[in-house]
Amino acid sequence: MTRKQLFEQIKKKKSYLCIGLDTDITIIPSHLLTYDDPVFEFNKQIIEATSEYCISYKPNLAFYESRGPAGLLSLERTLAVIPKDFFTIADAKRADIGNTSEMYAKTFFEYYNFDALTVAPYMGKDSVVPFLNFKNKWVILLALTSNSGSMDFQLSEICIPGSGSEQKLYQQVIQHSQKWADENQLMFVVGATHPELFRDIRLIAEKNFFLVPGIGAQGGSLREISNAGMNSECGLIVNSSRQIIYASNGEDFAESAAAAAKKIQLEMGELLDSLL
Repeated sequence: MTRKQLFEQIKKKKSYLCIGLDTDITIIPSHLLTYDDPVFEFNKQIIEATSEYCISYKPNLAFYESRGPAGLLSLERTLAVIPKDFFTIADAKRADIGNTSEMYAKTFFEYYNFDALTVAPYMGKDSVVPFLNFKNKWVILLALTSNSGSMDFQLSEICIPGSGSEQKLYQQVIQHSQKWADENQLMFVVGATHPELFRDIRLIAEKNFFLVPGIGAQGGSLREISNAGMNSECGLIVNSSRQIIYASNGEDFAESAAAAAKKIQLEMGELLDSLL
Protein backbone atom coordinates (compact mmCIF):
# COMPACT_ATOMS: atom_id res chain seq x y z
CA MET A 1 0.00 0.00 0.00
CA THR A 2 1.27 3.46 -0.89
CA ARG A 3 1.28 6.49 1.38
CA LYS A 4 -1.44 8.09 -0.76
CA GLN A 5 -3.65 4.99 -0.50
CA LEU A 6 -3.18 4.90 3.26
CA PHE A 7 -4.18 8.54 3.64
CA GLU A 8 -7.20 8.00 1.40
CA GLN A 9 -8.42 5.26 3.74
CA ILE A 10 -7.93 7.54 6.75
CA LYS A 11 -9.99 10.27 5.09
CA LYS A 12 -12.67 7.87 3.88
CA LYS A 13 -13.24 6.27 7.29
CA LYS A 14 -12.33 9.26 9.45
CA SER A 15 -10.19 6.83 11.36
CA TYR A 16 -6.54 6.09 11.97
CA LEU A 17 -7.26 3.08 14.17
CA CYS A 18 -5.24 -0.12 13.97
CA ILE A 19 -6.62 -3.16 15.77
CA GLY A 20 -4.00 -5.48 17.20
CA LEU A 21 -4.84 -9.15 16.82
CA ASP A 22 -2.96 -10.37 19.91
CA THR A 23 -5.15 -13.43 20.01
CA ASP A 24 -4.46 -15.67 22.99
CA ILE A 25 -6.22 -19.02 22.74
CA THR A 26 -6.22 -19.34 26.54
CA ILE A 27 -8.41 -16.28 27.07
CA ILE A 28 -10.72 -16.06 24.06
CA PRO A 29 -14.39 -16.87 24.79
CA SER A 30 -14.72 -20.53 25.75
CA HIS A 31 -17.56 -21.26 23.33
CA LEU A 32 -15.12 -20.78 20.43
CA LEU A 33 -13.04 -23.75 21.54
CA THR A 34 -15.54 -26.06 19.85
CA TYR A 35 -14.36 -24.78 16.44
CA ASP A 36 -11.59 -26.55 14.51
CA ASP A 37 -9.58 -23.30 14.53
CA PRO A 38 -10.71 -21.17 17.49
CA VAL A 39 -8.13 -18.43 16.94
CA PHE A 40 -9.15 -17.94 13.33
CA GLU A 41 -12.85 -17.94 14.24
CA PHE A 42 -12.22 -15.31 16.91
CA ASN A 43 -10.21 -13.15 14.49
CA LYS A 44 -12.76 -13.53 11.69
CA GLN A 45 -15.63 -12.38 13.88
CA ILE A 46 -13.57 -9.48 15.26
CA ILE A 47 -12.65 -8.36 11.72
CA GLU A 48 -16.23 -8.63 10.47
CA ALA A 49 -17.50 -6.62 13.44
CA THR A 50 -14.86 -3.87 13.45
CA SER A 51 -13.85 -3.32 9.83
CA GLU A 52 -15.96 -0.18 9.36
CA TYR A 53 -14.15 1.57 12.22
CA CYS A 54 -10.47 0.92 11.50
CA ILE A 55 -7.96 1.15 8.67
CA SER A 56 -5.44 -1.46 9.78
CA TYR A 57 -5.02 -4.84 11.48
CA LYS A 58 -1.83 -5.89 13.25
CA PRO A 59 -1.34 -9.57 14.12
CA ASN A 60 1.27 -10.02 16.85
CA LEU A 61 3.37 -12.91 15.56
CA ALA A 62 4.23 -14.29 19.01
CA PHE A 63 0.63 -15.33 19.58
CA TYR A 64 0.69 -17.41 16.38
CA GLU A 65 4.24 -18.75 16.33
CA SER A 66 3.88 -20.00 19.92
CA ARG A 67 1.31 -22.53 18.67
CA GLY A 68 3.54 -23.96 15.95
CA PRO A 69 2.09 -24.99 12.58
CA ALA A 70 -1.50 -24.66 13.86
CA GLY A 71 -0.87 -21.06 14.86
CA LEU A 72 0.73 -20.16 11.54
CA LEU A 73 -2.26 -21.68 9.76
CA SER A 74 -4.53 -19.46 11.88
CA LEU A 75 -2.43 -16.48 10.80
CA GLU A 76 -2.70 -17.34 7.10
CA ARG A 77 -6.44 -17.85 7.34
CA THR A 78 -6.78 -14.55 9.21
CA LEU A 79 -4.87 -12.63 6.55
CA ALA A 80 -7.12 -14.14 3.88
CA VAL A 81 -10.25 -12.59 5.42
CA ILE A 82 -8.84 -9.09 5.94
CA PRO A 83 -10.19 -6.93 3.10
CA LYS A 84 -7.54 -5.90 0.57
CA ASP A 85 -7.86 -2.16 1.24
CA PHE A 86 -6.68 -2.52 4.84
CA PHE A 87 -3.13 -1.80 5.93
CA THR A 88 -1.72 -5.01 7.40
CA ILE A 89 1.14 -4.93 9.88
CA ALA A 90 3.22 -7.90 10.99
CA ASP A 91 4.20 -7.11 14.55
CA ALA A 92 7.28 -9.32 14.54
CA LYS A 93 10.14 -6.96 15.51
CA ARG A 94 12.67 -8.70 13.25
CA ALA A 95 16.19 -7.80 12.11
CA ASP A 96 19.49 -9.66 11.87
CA ILE A 97 22.60 -9.69 9.71
CA GLY A 98 21.89 -8.85 6.09
CA ASN A 99 21.18 -12.23 4.53
CA THR A 100 18.96 -13.26 7.45
CA SER A 101 17.02 -9.99 7.21
CA GLU A 102 16.51 -10.74 3.51
CA MET A 103 14.84 -14.03 4.43
CA TYR A 104 12.67 -12.34 7.05
CA ALA A 105 11.65 -9.74 4.47
CA LYS A 106 10.68 -12.43 1.97
CA THR A 107 8.70 -14.23 4.65
CA PHE A 108 6.55 -11.25 5.59
CA PHE A 109 6.41 -9.29 2.34
CA GLU A 110 6.32 -12.08 -0.25
CA TYR A 111 4.91 -15.16 1.46
CA TYR A 112 2.43 -13.49 3.84
CA ASN A 113 2.11 -10.29 1.77
CA PHE A 114 1.93 -7.93 4.74
CA ASP A 115 2.08 -4.22 3.97
CA ALA A 116 4.42 -3.46 6.86
CA LEU A 117 6.72 -5.07 9.39
CA THR A 118 8.01 -3.85 12.73
CA VAL A 119 11.82 -3.91 12.70
CA ALA A 120 14.38 -3.55 15.50
CA PRO A 121 17.16 -1.03 14.71
CA TYR A 122 19.81 -2.15 17.20
CA MET A 123 22.04 -3.92 14.63
CA GLY A 124 22.12 -0.89 12.33
CA LYS A 125 21.77 -0.11 8.65
CA ASP A 126 22.73 -3.43 7.07
CA SER A 127 20.12 -5.24 9.19
CA VAL A 128 17.34 -2.84 8.15
CA VAL A 129 18.01 -2.06 4.47
CA PRO A 130 16.98 -5.54 3.20
CA PHE A 131 13.43 -4.79 4.36
CA LEU A 132 13.43 -1.60 2.31
CA ASN A 133 13.96 -3.36 -1.02
CA PHE A 134 10.28 -4.13 -1.59
CA LYS A 135 7.98 -1.82 -3.52
CA ASN A 136 5.04 -0.39 -1.57
CA LYS A 137 6.12 -2.19 1.60
CA TRP A 138 6.93 -0.46 4.85
CA VAL A 139 9.45 -0.74 7.64
CA ILE A 140 8.11 0.39 11.02
CA LEU A 141 11.24 0.99 13.02
CA LEU A 142 11.18 0.73 16.81
CA ALA A 143 12.06 4.16 18.18
CA LEU A 144 10.36 4.94 21.49
CA THR A 145 8.25 2.03 22.68
CA SER A 146 5.32 2.10 25.12
CA ASN A 147 6.61 -0.43 27.68
CA SER A 148 8.19 0.58 30.97
CA GLY A 149 11.52 -0.91 29.87
CA SER A 150 11.82 1.81 27.23
CA MET A 151 13.47 3.82 29.99
CA ASP A 152 16.39 1.40 30.18
CA PHE A 153 18.08 2.34 26.88
CA GLN A 154 15.88 4.42 24.59
CA LEU A 155 15.99 7.56 26.73
CA SER A 156 19.72 7.29 27.43
CA GLU A 157 21.95 10.17 26.31
CA ILE A 158 24.55 9.12 23.76
CA CYS A 159 27.40 10.97 22.12
CA ILE A 160 26.83 11.66 18.41
CA PRO A 161 29.94 10.54 16.51
CA GLY A 162 31.99 13.41 15.14
CA SER A 163 29.93 16.16 16.74
CA GLY A 164 30.79 16.06 20.43
CA SER A 165 27.13 16.70 21.26
CA GLU A 166 24.67 14.36 22.95
CA GLN A 167 21.29 13.07 21.92
CA LYS A 168 18.84 10.54 23.30
CA LEU A 169 19.15 7.12 21.71
CA TYR A 170 15.60 7.11 20.30
CA GLN A 171 16.26 10.51 18.69
CA GLN A 172 19.40 9.17 17.05
CA VAL A 173 17.46 6.16 15.72
CA ILE A 174 14.82 8.40 14.15
CA GLN A 175 17.23 10.95 12.74
CA HIS A 176 19.90 8.60 11.42
CA SER A 177 17.51 6.06 9.87
CA GLN A 178 15.99 8.75 7.67
CA LYS A 179 19.21 8.51 5.63
CA TRP A 180 18.18 4.96 4.64
CA ALA A 181 14.66 5.68 3.35
CA ASP A 182 12.11 8.47 3.11
CA GLU A 183 8.60 8.88 4.47
CA ASN A 184 7.18 6.66 1.71
CA GLN A 185 8.81 3.56 3.19
CA LEU A 186 9.72 4.33 6.76
CA MET A 187 7.50 4.66 9.83
CA PHE A 188 8.40 4.75 13.50
CA VAL A 189 6.95 3.15 16.60
CA VAL A 190 6.29 5.91 19.13
CA GLY A 191 4.50 4.89 22.30
CA ALA A 192 1.49 6.82 23.59
CA THR A 193 2.91 6.47 27.10
CA HIS A 194 5.37 9.28 26.23
CA PRO A 195 2.91 12.06 25.24
CA GLU A 196 5.21 14.86 26.40
CA LEU A 197 7.75 13.88 23.71
CA PHE A 198 5.44 13.68 20.69
CA ARG A 199 5.77 17.29 19.63
CA ASP A 200 9.57 17.12 19.65
CA ILE A 201 9.57 13.79 17.79
CA ARG A 202 7.31 15.25 15.11
CA LEU A 203 9.90 18.00 14.57
CA ILE A 204 12.55 15.33 13.90
CA ALA A 205 10.30 13.27 11.60
CA GLU A 206 7.93 15.80 10.06
CA LYS A 207 6.47 13.64 7.29
CA ASN A 208 6.76 10.08 8.61
CA PHE A 209 3.84 8.05 9.91
CA PHE A 210 4.05 6.88 13.51
CA LEU A 211 2.62 3.58 14.71
CA VAL A 212 1.38 4.43 18.19
CA PRO A 213 0.78 1.66 20.73
CA GLY A 214 -0.15 2.31 24.33
CA ILE A 215 -3.61 3.88 24.39
CA GLY A 216 -6.29 2.16 26.44
CA ALA A 217 -4.90 -0.64 28.58
CA GLN A 218 -1.48 1.05 28.88
CA GLY A 219 -2.96 4.43 29.78
CA GLY A 220 -2.02 6.61 26.81
CA SER A 221 -4.32 9.48 25.79
CA LEU A 222 -5.58 9.48 22.20
CA ARG A 223 -6.40 13.18 22.28
CA GLU A 224 -3.06 14.18 23.76
CA ILE A 225 -0.90 12.28 21.30
CA SER A 226 -3.10 13.29 18.34
CA ASN A 227 -2.89 16.99 19.13
CA ALA A 228 0.89 16.76 19.46
CA GLY A 229 1.68 14.21 16.75
CA MET A 230 -0.58 14.79 13.74
CA ASN A 231 0.81 16.22 10.53
CA SER A 232 -0.91 17.35 7.31
CA GLU A 233 -1.64 13.74 6.30
CA CYS A 234 -2.59 12.63 9.81
CA GLY A 235 0.73 10.82 10.19
CA LEU A 236 -0.55 8.50 12.92
CA ILE A 237 -1.71 4.90 13.04
CA VAL A 238 -2.93 4.34 16.58
CA ASN A 239 -3.07 0.76 17.76
CA SER A 240 -5.48 -0.71 20.27
CA SER A 241 -5.46 -4.41 21.06
CA ARG A 242 -6.82 -5.63 24.39
CA GLN A 243 -9.20 -2.72 24.86
CA ILE A 244 -11.06 -3.81 21.71
CA ILE A 245 -10.62 -7.52 21.12
CA TYR A 246 -11.16 -8.46 24.78
CA ALA A 247 -13.95 -5.98 25.48
CA SER A 248 -16.05 -9.02 26.42
CA ASN A 249 -15.25 -12.69 27.00
CA GLY A 250 -18.82 -13.81 26.36
CA GLU A 251 -20.76 -14.72 23.26
CA ASP A 252 -21.21 -11.01 22.57
CA PHE A 253 -17.44 -10.52 22.19
CA ALA A 254 -17.64 -9.35 18.57
CA GLU A 255 -20.42 -6.86 19.25
CA SER A 256 -18.53 -5.54 22.27
CA ALA A 257 -15.37 -5.20 20.17
CA ALA A 258 -17.33 -3.24 17.57
CA ALA A 259 -18.67 -0.89 20.24
CA ALA A 260 -15.18 -0.31 21.64
CA ALA A 261 -13.73 0.33 18.16
CA LYS A 262 -16.58 2.67 17.24
CA LYS A 263 -16.00 4.73 20.39
CA ILE A 264 -12.35 5.27 19.43
CA GLN A 265 -13.23 5.96 15.79
CA LEU A 266 -15.76 8.64 16.74
CA GLU A 267 -13.13 10.44 18.80
CA MET A 268 -10.67 10.12 15.91
CA GLY A 269 -13.27 11.60 13.56
CA GLU A 270 -13.54 14.67 15.78
CA LEU A 271 -9.78 15.03 15.95
CA LEU A 272 -9.46 14.68 12.17
CA ASP A 273 -12.13 17.31 11.46
CA SER A 274 -9.63 20.06 12.17
CA LEU A 275 -7.19 18.50 9.70
CA LEU A 276 -9.27 17.27 6.74
